[in-house]
Amino acid sequence: MFVLLSDGAGLTSRQCATLLAAAGHRVEALSPQPLCLSRLTRHVRAVHRVPGLGADPRRWLDAALDVATRRGAELLLPVQEQVTVMSLERERIAAAGLLTAVPDFAALRQVQDKVSAFRTLDRLGLPQPLGQVVTSRETLKTLGGAPVFVKTPIGTASAGTWRITSPSDLARLADRLDQAQLDWQQGVLVQQPAAGPLVMVQSVFARGELIAFHACERIREGASGGSSHKRGLTLPAAREHLAALGRALGWHGALSADVILTGRGPLFIDVNPRLVEPANAYQSGVDLTATLVEVARSGTAPPQPDGRAGVRTHQGLLAVLGEAARTGHRRDVARELAQALTRTGPYWRSTEELTPLRWPAPSAAPAQTRPDLVGAAPYAAAAVATLLHPPAGRRFVSGATSAYSLTPAAWQVLTVT
Repeated sequence: MFVLLSDGAGLTSRQCATLLAAAGHRVEALSPQPLCLSRLTRHVRAVHRVPGLGADPRRWLDAALDVATRRGAELLLPVQEQVTVMSLERERIAAAGLLTAVPDFAALRQVQDKVSAFRTLDRLGLPQPLGQVVTSRETLKTLGGAPVFVKTPIGTASAGTWRITSPSDLARLADRLDQAQLDWQQGVLVQQPAAGPLVMVQSVFARGELIAFHACERIREGASGGSSHKRGLTLPAAREHLAALGRALGWHGALSADVILTGRGPLFIDVNPRLVEPANAYQSGVDLTATLVEVARSGTAPPQPDGRAGVRTHQGLLAVLGEAARTGHRRDVARELAQALTRTGPYWRSTEELTPLRWPAPSAAPAQTRPDLVGAAPYAAAAVATLLHPPAGRRFVSGATSAYSLTPAAWQVLTVT
């Protein structure tokens, strides 16, 4: 099948490209950036320039449908926040002869922004940290109980989220949000912190039925708060909670969330109406990407059993950039690279999921034999740059999310039409 990825810049799109190409699909991608992760791999045959999503989502969709028509794509697969406009305009996508798998827009609206997601989880009785929605600057400035997390409704990759540790910091943030013309009618979410490891939970639904599920723990943090190292988990409680959320919303397509695994069980801290970094799931025996493609093609898919626990994967690029940002010392970057090359320390019995030279199959299927030398270029470039000058790593992480992130103004346009 000819699959056109809605994004070519993000980590999820890069992982999906590897999995789709390994399954025999023809893969191309869309991106406003001339140079992006999906361009630097043999698994993506072409990357097509389109406008950025943030300023005008419908303009992005116009360009996406034009590319899909000219190239003869069969499936437009949402792998980032383009799912918002794709959900709203799914009839238009179908009229263009394209398959896709997106939820009803009414369902997506209930979890797309952080304030709505908090209210939806609260209504359904699903576990999350204690919190409240604050709808005025003065209320936020006088709120006690620090430390707290303050979250604006729309924000990607930790943008729009602040950890506040003192009343004075809270007052300064309130003034800053006011100056940025925050829509106080919609408000901000203020939540108490929760102690425990971060776990990413991922799923695919078909009209409210949970088809595939996976959970993995972030065992090391990389650049920009991303997960540089993961370990697959068996987490029945999170599975049950996510199934309840998807069932209540009649969800169709991919649905992911971040949870904190506390002593009282998992607590939801973020919901993403899309697929997020599916490689650990694949290595654990759960093929979320293939399931999403099948749901797009036929409307449903056979339910998948849960994967194996304990499977370790890593994203070396994020680990190197994260180490450079954390310490700023060449010796620390060199140590990280040495461990990656010798498969020691956190790399012991761990599989590269972002830029693999060869993609190992998780079962009896044959592994890839042709190396993806071009795909390793970002990792190699980051290694050289940070060894020479650790602060140079910032260039590799800045600007990537702007290619696919939704702005508050764009989200407001979509929700009022």
